[in-house]
Amino acid sequence: MSVETPVRAPVDAGEAQELAIEGMTCASCVRRVERALGKVDGVEGVSVNLATERAAVRGDVGAAPLLAAVERAGYHARALEGNDLATDESAERERRDLRRRLVEIAAGAILTIPLVILGTFFMDRFPLENWLMLALALPVWAYIGRRFHLAALGALRHGAATMDTLVSMGSTVAFLYSAVVTVTGAMAPTYFDTAAAIITLIAVGKYLEVRARGQASEAIKRLAGLSAADARVLYDGQEIEVPVGRVVPGDVLIVRAGDKVPVDGIVLSGEAGVDESMLTGESVPVQRGPGDEVMGATLVTNGVLTVRATQVGRDTALARIIRLVDDAQSAKAPAQRLADRISQYFVPAVLLLALVTFIGWLATGHSPQTAMIAAVAVLVVACPCALGLATPAAVMVGGGRGARAGVLIRGGESLERVRSVDEVVLDKTGTITTGTPAVTDVVGIGSYAGPDGVDSLLRLAAPVENASEHPLGRAVVRHAAERGIGVSAPLEQFATISGGGVSAVVEGRSVLIGSPPLTAERGVAPDALAGTVQGFEAQGKTAIVVSVDGLPAGIIAIADTVRPDAAEAVSALHRLGLRVTMLTGDAWAVATAVADQVGIDTVIAGVRPEGKVAAVKQLQAEGHVVAMVGDGINDAPALAQADAGIAMGTGTEVAMETAAITLVRGDLSDVAFAIRLSHATIRIIHQNLFWAFFYNVVLIPLAVFGRISPILAAAAMALSSVTVVSNALRLRAERKL
Repeated sequence: MSVETPVRAPVDAGEAQELAIEGMTCASCVRRVERALGKVDGVEGVSVNLATERAAVRGDVGAAPLLAAVERAGYHARALEGNDLATDESAERERRDLRRRLVEIAAGAILTIPLVILGTFFMDRFPLENWLMLALALPVWAYIGRRFHLAALGALRHGAATMDTLVSMGSTVAFLYSAVVTVTGAMAPTYFDTAAAIITLIAVGKYLEVRARGQASEAIKRLAGLSAADARVLYDGQEIEVPVGRVVPGDVLIVRAGDKVPVDGIVLSGEAGVDESMLTGESVPVQRGPGDEVMGATLVTNGVLTVRATQVGRDTALARIIRLVDDAQSAKAPAQRLADRISQYFVPAVLLLALVTFIGWLATGHSPQTAMIAAVAVLVVACPCALGLATPAAVMVGGGRGARAGVLIRGGESLERVRSVDEVVLDKTGTITTGTPAVTDVVGIGSYAGPDGVDSLLRLAAPVENASEHPLGRAVVRHAAERGIGVSAPLEQFATISGGGVSAVVEGRSVLIGSPPLTAERGVAPDALAGTVQGFEAQGKTAIVVSVDGLPAGIIAIADTVRPDAAEAVSALHRLGLRVTMLTGDAWAVATAVADQVGIDTVIAGVRPEGKVAAVKQLQAEGHVVAMVGDGINDAPALAQADAGIAMGTGTEVAMETAAITLVRGDLSDVAFAIRLSHATIRIIHQNLFWAFFYNVVLIPLAVFGRISPILAAAAMALSSVTVVSNALRLRAERKL
């Protein structure tokens, strides 16, 4: 097959700077912040998320100009280090904000309820009633509504308008008009109850929205909470307990039963059971000893380990997972970009519509008071918040649900791509199979026949394979070692042969090891054993030929066992109506034997690493939307070329960085879960966008024609945002996933 280059660059290449943005209230705020950051020199891309209140900025630029740009746009920003979103300080800040909002709502309700009663049942029933209502409404409008007024003034200073502008203008017009009537003693109705109710009801809605958004981001907080706080560092023979943030690569750590492993590392000594369920989902502790890798935040259940730190801070496996989840929550779906563009013009359009409404009511002979109330209702009922939250809320909750199950999805765009998939391509080795091949048979020829002859054959073959990094070669080395045969004899003229083979001179004998076609090209064709080779391949085994001094000496059969969950995983994909193709470099007979075991529809065999991209392109050219599942470095180009790349978390970091989805546990059955989750999340996004648009399309005209009072408009506006977030939260308990 011809060598081709992937047309799509790896997803999210490069690491973005993270900023926490304070003061955003709607999708129009998102657009303003994105435009401000996008104008900074060196910025290549910006994504601002209303639900997480964060900005991801890519480009060669320092934090200072970015923070200044956000401040100039009328918002506050701070640079985030590591996984700041989930720190204890951040969580406490959120709790304080919720408590403060709740106290303000309680105070607002205590003052607003008497106002509504007075305005509804006792208007003009006793002297100084308007003065009493002014006294009750003033603290609600001035103090509890200060968030809206200050934000509106900030936006005005920068020539912009946001949701806060609508709320502030609506309540201020009602309050100031009523205050003028009261102070002048004019014989006209007042609307203090309207001004106070607008502020209080929308404050209730914002409180519920903020609390729901906190629940939506619970997954990343739970992940960050898994990490250890302290570490025992061995220094000059003494154990010193230090904060985990002070551990550096190379430090030697002591981890005892009941302790969490502080950082990623290599076990130097000791043996212990380690519970890795928080990362892999495997509930049974695994035994770890010298030379084994251990991951930060996993729990030692018994024994004591001495560990050398290798990856710390942002480089640990847990930190990378948190970063993937975090990035996913910041990424935008195409549908959200449309909503953001609409919101750019939404608030100015509402302000113009409110003015037209006021003039229209006056022009049709109605009183200024009636015209004012209709205009206020228009200002208050319009809700760009729901538009801004429709997609990010669903992506946050869907991403969190996936993270809890060990499925990391890179945001809304990845979700939409996965949803459209109709063809799933599975790499064989490490995906359908375990990826750890083992020798099953060794057949000797001539003087190498029989048990002693086989040992002699392995004594020559194992040292040659020991110099190779090929998985099949490692299987031969392991098999020889298990039989007590040395694998480190000196070599001369070692060479790796393109096409799948190695050669060297061992103990003065010229040894060639490779696939039957390769050895045949080199003049070694064991015709007498052709039937044996075919028999091995029919069983799903790979046969490699060993020749010594140009003559066939034996055949070694190697098998990569099928994953226990592979057949059920393929069946689950079939139930979703998807076609499943297996892609492998193995011979046709080996590939079909494996495919038959697990129920694969189509087999593409004999594909070299560079040919995987071409195979994916061919399927796309046939009109298929392709998801590629792989685990190795050689799968990375194909993962990038596919419409949706899915990496096994047990594979290489390169594959995981390239893929749109990572299966942390390396469980093939999670592919079907990821696809079901994408369907459910996109369905929620579409529902949210429908209701956000439907709400505005229906209620704004009703407000224009005076069918909705400002108080009802405020209640409806608050409810719209809460409804969107609450609908997204249903994903957390979705049973059909």
